[in-house]
Amino acid sequence: MAGTNPRAVRIAGLIKRVVAQALERELHDPRLDNVTITDVRVTNDMQLARIFWTQLGTEGKAEGQRKRANQALNKAKGHLRSLVGRKAGLRLTPVLEFKYDEVPGEATEIEDILSVALKRDRELAKARENAQYAGEADPYRHDDEERDDQADDSRDVLDVLDESGDHVGAETADHREVDPDRLDAIANHVDESADEVR
Repeated sequence: MAGTNPRAVRIAGLIKRVVAQALERELHDPRLDNVTITDVRVTNDMQLARIFWTQLGTEGKAEGQRKRANQALNKAKGHLRSLVGRKAGLRLTPVLEFKYDEVPGEATEIEDILSVALKRDRELAKARENAQYAGEADPYRHDDEERDDQADDSRDVLDVLDESGDHVGAETADHREVDPDRLDAIANHVDESADEVR
């Protein structure tokens, strides 16, 4: 389409002003109420001017109002082209083509979606204020807890050996210090006992 030729851009601006003024002052068609020209694009060869328009319609009736406005614009096309030719002083006036501009409607839909998302975010933030953890606040293990768990495991092994009647040695108090080599030997003994049971 257009936009690169400076003359086409200038003519597009002129067409936009002429058509907007005609809609406001000259065309007294009720079907064109609340019609706004949003943009005009002229081809580089000046043969075609595409005029984008939108309309602020009544809720529930917007579709019908848009169709009637489109009919009215197409009916006034010849008159509007004559106005453009007189104002622009062009040897060849571009053919006017009216196209409904979907962008404002889509922007409104996006705004609606964003407002719903914002409302949900606020509701979630409120819910988070009074929320409590399903488990512990900090579910991750830390180094000191791992050491405690390892000590508990070694105590469990010693308790099993005590119950089986094996002599553990001098470490019979509540807190036993176990030599790692001794712990490996005990673990091997437990494994051998398990194999025999199988």
